[in-house]
Amino acid sequence: MSAPTDDQVSVSGLPKLASSDAFEVSTSDTTLQELQEKKKKIIKVKKRRPARPQVDPSALKTGELPAQTGTIFNIWYNKWSGGDREDKYASKTHAESRCSIVKDSGYTRADKVHGSYFCLFFARGLCPKGHECEYLHRLPTLFDTFNPNIDAFGRDKHSDYRDDMGGVGSFLRQNRTLYVGRIHVSDDIEEIVARHFAEWGQIERIRVLNSRGVAFVTYSNEANSQFAKEAMAHQSLDHSEILNVRWATVDPNPMAAAREARRVDEQAAEAVRRALPAEYVAEIEGKDPEAKRRKRIDGSFGLEGYEAPDEVWYARGQHAVNPVGRDPISADEERWMIEEARRQDESQAEEESGILNKSTIAALQTFSAQNQGAVFVDKPSLAAKAGPLVAYGSDDSD
Repeated sequence: MSAPTDDQVSVSGLPKLASSDAFEVSTSDTTLQELQEKKKKIIKVKKRRPARPQVDPSALKTGELPAQTGTIFNIWYNKWSGGDREDKYASKTHAESRCSIVKDSGYTRADKVHGSYFCLFFARGLCPKGHECEYLHRLPTLFDTFNPNIDAFGRDKHSDYRDDMGGVGSFLRQNRTLYVGRIHVSDDIEEIVARHFAEWGQIERIRVLNSRGVAFVTYSNEANSQFAKEAMAHQSLDHSEILNVRWATVDPNPMAAAREARRVDEQAAEAVRRALPAEYVAEIEGKDPEAKRRKRIDGSFGLEGYEAPDEVWYARGQHAVNPVGRDPISADEERWMIEEARRQDESQAEEESGILNKSTIAALQTFSAQNQGAVFVDKPSLAAKAGPLVAYGSDDSD
């Protein structure tokens, strides 16, 4: 039996590894060391807690809390209605409880059902069901949208407000402003009102009339204003007053109307931005310099000095906003779009060049062609028709 050579036996008596095998082992060891040196990023998902009962269920009598959508069941419409009118004596009594968002909010059965409404008794601090409730126990957000005819609690709105501006409200106007009366006036009243009402959502504007003890609170979201109206009804601020919370009337200030119209336009623009892909929004708003350069090069369609207008560029082709228009364009269709855009540009230039636009000149030419060769006769005056009066009696004697 022959003795092993130096390539097969190491100094320690173990078989030697080939050079390639040694390289692979060293590489794997380096990779393991790098993985061990890297810090592990662990994302901890905070588990939501269940909603707790706000009052003891055993202390309530059976049927004491009616359906939150009404107190009377309407057999004709097969639903609950009524219950939005307040007693004039009850409005002077302090509320039994108050909701605490930090302690009382949590998940319920309604979180598993898309489009669920919010719990009216949770907003008032009187829900005994806790996590078994069929309604949401949390604050509304901008993503919670409902039918304009129904409020955040699932109650039907009316065509007009009540005389006292209480109740559910009207579906003809989106009202986000609350009237808060019976406020105890102090030096820091604005800070106190902001601190108490900011608990129910993002506030857009607060106006306090110190001389009258009245405040107007405007929320960014309508659902938050509906929630705050129920949560702060008959509550107190930092003193022992009992608040009178109603819906605010329309602000007659023209600046307020313009501000509301601007807000609606901004909401519509934001909805369009969310519906379209981010790259298309950046290109339309002119925030993508690469898109501008691409439009200047590709928008000529091979014609020197031609640049496609936005109606053509964003209507068809791979840059179309509508996915249907991103289908391949045939050569005939592309030629027709270019000619149509050029024809529109020429007609617009002709209209802007003269005193009379193109439509007015066409109307005058039509009128001239219709009346060609016609003879115009002056209309006789009323004096020429004047004559002796004629008797209206009959020739028959009987």
